[in-house]
Amino acid sequence: MFFRHARPAVIGAVVALAGLGAPLRVLAEPLTLADALARAQAQSPLMTAAQAQVTAAEGRARQAGLPPNPEAGLQAENFAGSGQYGDFASTETTLSVSQRLELGGKRRTRLAAASAEVEAARLGLSIARADLSQEVSVRYAEALAGRDRLALARDTAERAGDLSKVAATLVEAGREPPLRALRAEAASREAAAEVTAAEAEAAAARRALVTLWGEAGEVVDLVDASLAAPASRALVDPGETLDLRLARADRRTAEAVIDRERAVGRPDLTVQAGLRRFEQTGDSALIVGFSAPIPVFNRNQGTVSAARADATVAEARERLALARSVRTIRDAQASLVAADARLEALQGKILPQAETAVDLARRGFEAGKFSLLDVLDAQSALTSARTDLIAARLERAKALAALDRAAAQ
Repeated sequence: MFFRHARPAVIGAVVALAGLGAPLRVLAEPLTLADALARAQAQSPLMTAAQAQVTAAEGRARQAGLPPNPEAGLQAENFAGSGQYGDFASTETTLSVSQRLELGGKRRTRLAAASAEVEAARLGLSIARADLSQEVSVRYAEALAGRDRLALARDTAERAGDLSKVAATLVEAGREPPLRALRAEAASREAAAEVTAAEAEAAAARRALVTLWGEAGEVVDLVDASLAAPASRALVDPGETLDLRLARADRRTAEAVIDRERAVGRPDLTVQAGLRRFEQTGDSALIVGFSAPIPVFNRNQGTVSAARADATVAEARERLALARSVRTIRDAQASLVAADARLEALQGKILPQAETAVDLARRGFEAGKFSLLDVLDAQSALTSARTDLIAARLERAKALAALDRAAAQ
């Protein structure tokens, strides 16, 4: 009987969801931070693009190591003219093969520059992986904070509702003026509005997390991440961060490009060998030839100058990357210390004291010893303390994510 009545409601809910757009997919098991990191690394388009860039650089490196192709030629002379050259009896036919010999280290410098680009692309892949991990960790922490804020808002609304009922009872008993009941009711409605806002913020934070791996319609249940900080996170060498290593790789690439462009300006030698047949006598003869450009006007000097300027830019960016690495690590370490201090103060003294103050104020208000304003002030202080606790946990998670990003290899 129950299922006969429940079935239309279920169908109606499904139709309503379909009308809103893409259907929601609920994750069967709670999503841990490790699960979120693994899913993002496996499914994120950012990782696909970064891996494709490595593949492209490796393809260019293979191409850079290949020598020029030989060229085949066929040439016919002394036919379709006048006199004895009016037919093909005096034709001379030459079949030749030529090969351009790269001189001046062109192939070596070209391959060195391409190999440097591969190294930079692989470091770019590592940076993309580290950036994605940091973003997942931050988004996960923000989703947890959104969930905790929603729980806090609901608890605050429940407390405010209970207080409003108590105030109404006391007003009816003549122990409180009517204005107190209106004040309590206004606080209750304000708390209910905060619940609606917190629900929207929590949903937005979850969407921001799941879209990192392309599942915008997925509903997830989160698991609290560990707040323990391994000691190794405080020992990060600014000179070995991925960003600085990439800047060094870019500088080495720019230097290799200078050598490559210098080699391009050096002339190559083309060797030609072939066989010539004389139709008039039926004889054949070998031909051998050499050719090389004369570097009078174009010695690739403009490209070499541009490559030197690019190397100067790369050196400046390397120095800037070092300064940024030092600043990022020190800022993250300072934020971690500050967040730990706030958490210790909030969890050790402030929050327990605020909870005790609320309980005492409520009991005193019900007994007629305290006013409604005293209870509201105590509840406001408790809400502020719990909000600060959520913010401190979020800041700590962000600091740990920044340190993990700096220590990534």
